[in-house]
Amino acid sequence: MKYIDRLLYNKIPELIKPNKVLIIYGPRRVGKTFILNKFLSEYKYKYLFVTGDDRVTRRLLENQNLSEIKSFIGNNDLFVIDEAQKVKNIGEILKLIVDQIPQIKVIATGSSSFDLSNKVGEPLTGRSITEVLYPVSQIELKNQISYLETVSSLEERLIYGSYPEVITLDTMDSKRSYLIELTDSYLLKDLMDLENTKSSNLLIDLLILIAFQIGKEVSLQELGNRLNISKNTVSRYLFLLEKAFVIINIRGYSSNLRKEVTQNSRYYFYDNGIRNALIRNFNPISLRGDIGQLWENFLFIERLKKQEYLNIYSNNYFWRTYDKKEIDLVESREGKLFGYEFKYSKSTIPTATSKEWLSTYPNSSLNVVTKENYLDFIT
Repeated sequence: MKYIDRLLYNKIPELIKPNKVLIIYGPRRVGKTFILNKFLSEYKYKYLFVTGDDRVTRRLLENQNLSEIKSFIGNNDLFVIDEAQKVKNIGEILKLIVDQIPQIKVIATGSSSFDLSNKVGEPLTGRSITEVLYPVSQIELKNQISYLETVSSLEERLIYGSYPEVITLDTMDSKRSYLIELTDSYLLKDLMDLENTKSSNLLIDLLILIAFQIGKEVSLQELGNRLNISKNTVSRYLFLLEKAFVIINIRGYSSNLRKEVTQNSRYYFYDNGIRNALIRNFNPISLRGDIGQLWENFLFIERLKKQEYLNIYSNNYFWRTYDKKEIDLVESREGKLFGYEFKYSKSTIPTATSKEWLSTYPNSSLNVVTKENYLDFIT
């Protein structure tokens, strides 16, 4: 497979509107620029494409001189800025553009929601539409490969993840090399850019610790002790890593019962391949002791993609009691609770867990997601 149809690409025409900004967030290398270029190659009107990496573009926009910006954009009806987070005060600049240039349409992309959300959020209130582009989802693949190919490639997805280029590369060696390069170079670059963070090695060490704790509550104090830094510093670094689209935080669900665990978070990686590159383990499933973690991370992130792309509005949690009864994912949506337990090889939930969950929340449901039914869950 040399080209993958992305759902976001087909939505762009309906998302760009006069005097509105379409903001596309997402990790590096997931295809934001590729999608933009493909869309623009077929765009029937005049557009201007620039990048926040360009020093001249940054200087011109940051001056916020309306007449200069109008001359710069000219008579184009679409203004596109890639890596917009590199431009200081980009939110105020985009607000100026959409407020002062009649009928202008704007697309802004960024690989760091930390910068874009802080600089864009308040100035563009009511003036923006936000989309997140993830690594390739199973939803996007299901119409492009057969059911047999989908099932046979499951182990590959668990180990190498779903970055577009990883999927299209032909050999396992090339996939490994790509993921290591992506992790060591591009991942580090975003982390270094975030608020001029200098402790890149410390951030990577923190990520490696998180990689071994998927599906478990994370203690900030314990992580701080392991890394010889304060609990507050750990909290700040985890926040940065979330905003750089590396990890995702999920909190415990509770109806204020004393027996439910809520104070700590669990973290998942946006992609299994990145997680495995960090710990330098691309061994096949048969040789691994962490299949449960791989399975849980894969299902969680694929479910998140499904929620995003199919407009399933849900608050996501895990559930655990102090006596060790737990559910991997709880979705709070439509006024109900939907519980899901992720089991790679088993198809049953402990009776005690099921009984306590359903008795505590009588209007809820509880299902187990296995290799036999996972496609229904994520597509």
